[in-house]
Amino acid sequence: MRKMVLLACLSFVMAATAQEDLLNELDSVQVGDEAYATAAFKGLQIVTLQTTKIPAKNEFYFVVSHRFGTVKDGISEFFGLDMATTKLGGVYGITEWLSVSASRHTMLKVYETGIKYRLARQGSSFPLEIVGYNTAGINTFLEEEDYPKLEFADRLTYTSQLLISHKVSDKVSLELVPTYIHKNLYDPAIENDNQFAVGAGGRVKLTKRLSLNMEYVYNADKPDFYVNPLSVGLDIETGGHIFQLLFTNSQAMTESGYITNAAGDWGDGDFFFGFNLYRVF
Repeated sequence: MRKMVLLACLSFVMAATAQEDLLNELDSVQVGDEAYATAAFKGLQIVTLQTTKIPAKNEFYFVVSHRFGTVKDGISEFFGLDMATTKLGGVYGITEWLSVSASRHTMLKVYETGIKYRLARQGSSFPLEIVGYNTAGINTFLEEEDYPKLEFADRLTYTSQLLISHKVSDKVSLELVPTYIHKNLYDPAIENDNQFAVGAGGRVKLTKRLSLNMEYVYNADKPDFYVNPLSVGLDIETGGHIFQLLFTNSQAMTESGYITNAAGDWGDGDFFFGFNLYRVF
């Protein structure tokens, strides 16, 4: 399976570098002698995975996300609407290439901070957009009564990702996301403290304000009773809002949570409906 993932990564890069006249069909912006592709993704997330989009300098995004309970429980739980989890947060552009974020998640009462920074831009001389993304999560759900020797550091989980995108055309964009996750507190009987994963996703523009998005993450180190997250979403642009409707088999919304703890089975109807709402200021 790891060879298959490596082959997919190489194919992605080869397809990007082999394309001729890269910006002929793309929206682009001219900076000096270089023409850069713009708007590979309109939203900050494909579905749950981050995109290579970074807010402009001094631009602020207010974030509201919901993941309802599993659809499988049917009308007794109103198809998951009775079991909602919520994420509230904000993302601020410090410069044109750097942003910071903070959020709070009702699942496990996690606070998460993040930093996103552009390393390379897709342009007439380079075929890829490359962005670094790092988060630190604080699990405040843990109680000292249950963990007598609990220290603050035990609450922390770290995620590091490279976001590598390629705008194929005005309508199609692809992204690859190598990921490393470290958990300070974990159960060695069921999981590893260090986990490696590779995500892939894309966006297909349907209309001027509508796109279909899909993503999949292969986690090489997950326990057997968890699954790899698969998500499908619909981006809707409405003025200062980016609204994303989605279905996923992973209810968590933290960077580490949805990659390491996906439990739903699409084949059994065990998946979650949700949305992401970004309001730009």
